[in-house]
Amino acid sequence: MAIRCLARSAWPTLARARPRSFSVSVTFVDEIEGEIPLKGEPGVSLLELAHKANVDLEGACGGELACSTCHCIFSQEDYDRIIEACPKTEEEEDMLDLAWGLTETSRLGCQVLLSDELEGIKAHIPDETSNMQ
Repeated sequence: MAIRCLARSAWPTLARARPRSFSVSVTFVDEIEGEIPLKGEPGVSLLELAHKANVDLEGACGGELACSTCHCIFSQEDYDRIIEACPKTEEEEDMLDLAWGLTETSRLGCQVLLSDELEGIKAHIPDETSNMQ
């Protein structure tokens, strides 16, 4: 089987066919560490990104949508973008009902997948001493 190299003239076409970005900027905010800016690949969940960077976002069930320990709170603007890119399921709603410090703009980090539309979001990690309500 012969392997063909693409002619240089085809490179610009391939570049346009790729996803717009190779990484998405996200900032986690917690009471102890403050702001933690990170970059993750599109398709990776907030929970996975946090774990790869040793951010203190528990995720006791490992992202299986069986707990609420990866609960994050967002600004209304970020929440609206997240809902558009990653609609909330009934299963997530059920798990969120168990989350400590639940707000109207809460989501589970395991259910939010990075995409270009979510560039620059801030995920606030609730703490028992937090006033984010």
